[in-house]
Amino acid sequence: MAFTININGSGHSVDVDGDTPLLWVLRDVLGMTGTKFGCGAALCGACTVHIDGVATRSCITPIDSIEKAAVTTIEAIGATASGAGIQKAWLDHEVVQCGYCQSGQIMSASALLASNPHPTDADIDDAMSGNICRCGTYVRIREAIKLAAQSTTNGG
Repeated sequence: MAFTININGSGHSVDVDGDTPLLWVLRDVLGMTGTKFGCGAALCGACTVHIDGVATRSCITPIDSIEKAAVTTIEAIGATASGAGIQKAWLDHEVVQCGYCQSGQIMSASALLASNPHPTDADIDDAMSGNICRCGTYVRIREAIKLAAQSTTNGG
């Protein structure tokens, strides 16, 4: 079936079965490999994208459920205020170790800050609980989110 989906502000026509996961459309059909495959069961968060601003696991999201929704991937998250702030904080706190989970981590963190610019530790824990980091950089992730929130509050 033919679908036209809005990804990172541009329309993309794809011819795939309706039950094809968004992850595979992004990676295999459109060549957007920033979104990672982790578990395939929405348990690890590596495949997180935004659908209409909400952090969503693309590995279990069928393409026919997208309709006219706006999909944002890691390739474009730096164009948003929360995404740019998170990316800068990630670098400032040297969050990345192996890096495999980081696109999903950044997508979840930027969705959090977009909806809650002043998160508490509990808010951070809740928003990030579905993202697994095999390297264990959770302390740096939390500190980077706090820095991004503070930077946004202080204007930069």
